Amino acid sequence: MILPQNPMGRTLDALDLIAERHKALSSNIANMNTPNYRRKDVSFSQYLGGYGDPLETNLARKMGPSPITIDETSSERIDPAKELSEMQKNAVLYSIATRRMTSLITQMRSVINMGNS
Repeated sequence: MILPQNPMGRTLDALDLIAERHKALSSNIANMNTPNYRRKDVSFSQYLGGYGDPLETNLARKMGPSPITIDETSSERIDPAKELSEMQKNAVLYSIATRRMTSLITQMRSVINMGNS
């Protein structure tokens, strides 16, 4: 995987992963009564752990296993409360990433406006 060197590229990657994780979690809830359905999840650590930035490193440590993988080891039923809790954590990460992107855009606007003075 190519690692973007700029903060905006890294933030966009984080937003993409957050969106993919949300899809996987919502699929788990939608299919919790489907026979033989296996839980899906997304691993931030595989994609963001290599950046070395404290935000991405901390995010990778907290978010857990698997890049859109199916949990083949578990045959237990999907716990909707756990899935909703994970969706809430994901929503917090989305909020953090969008704030970071907003901050980056604000910084770029400031630089552009200084150049126009």
